[in-house]
Amino acid sequence: MARRNPPLHLGLTGGIGSGKSTVAGLLATHGAAIIDADAISRATTAAGGAALPAIAAAFGPRLIGTDGALDRAAMRAQVYGNPGARQRLEAIIHPLVGQEIERQTRAAHQAGHAWLVYDIPLLVEGGSRWRARLDRVLVLDCPPEVQMARVMARSGLARGEIESILAAQASRSQRLAAADWVLFNGEDVSVRDLGVQLDILARRLGL
Repeated sequence: MARRNPPLHLGLTGGIGSGKSTVAGLLATHGAAIIDADAISRATTAAGGAALPAIAAAFGPRLIGTDGALDRAAMRAQVYGNPGARQRLEAIIHPLVGQEIERQTRAAHQAGHAWLVYDIPLLVEGGSRWRARLDRVLVLDCPPEVQMARVMARSGLARGEIESILAAQASRSQRLAAADWVLFNGEDVSVRDLGVQLDILARRLGL
C-alpha cells in the first residue's frame, strides 16, 4: 500500500488496566513505531534516572530506595490525593519525558515508519498539549470493574489503592469524548478479537 508522507501520528490511551500495552504490541505488527510515554517516565525514575536528583531535592532522599530507584509505593502515597505534591512531581518528570519523546519521534521519522503510535496513559488529562501533535486518538474503553480486576491480578495492589488511581485519571466519559476511534476491551474480549479490530483499522488507514 502507498506510504503516508508525513507519517500518521496516532494517540493511544485508556485507563489503567485497559490493555494499552497489548494493543501497542499489536499495532507494532502493522509497522507502527511505538513511543511509550509511561515506559519513558519509568526510565527517568529507575536507578540512575535523570529525574532522581530533583525528586530527592523536592521530596527528600527517603523517596529513593536502597536499589537506587524511586520508591514508587512511598511516592504514590504522597501524590495521590495531594494535588500539590503531584504537580511538583509532574514538573520534574514531564519535561524529561517530553525531550525523550521528541528524540524517539525524530528517530521514527528518519527510519521511515508510516505511522507513529504514542502510548499516553494521561493523554486526555494533558488536554491540548497532546492533541495538537496527533492526527487521531484511539481510546481503549474498559469497564472500571474489569480494570480493577486486571490491575489487582497483575500488581497485587489493594482495591482502595486502585480506586485512588482511577479517581486521579480522566473519567470513562471524558476519554470517550476525546476519541476519534474507540476499541472496546472488556472482560470477554480476546487478544484475537482486538487483533481483528486493529486489522480493520489499519486497512482503513491504508497501513
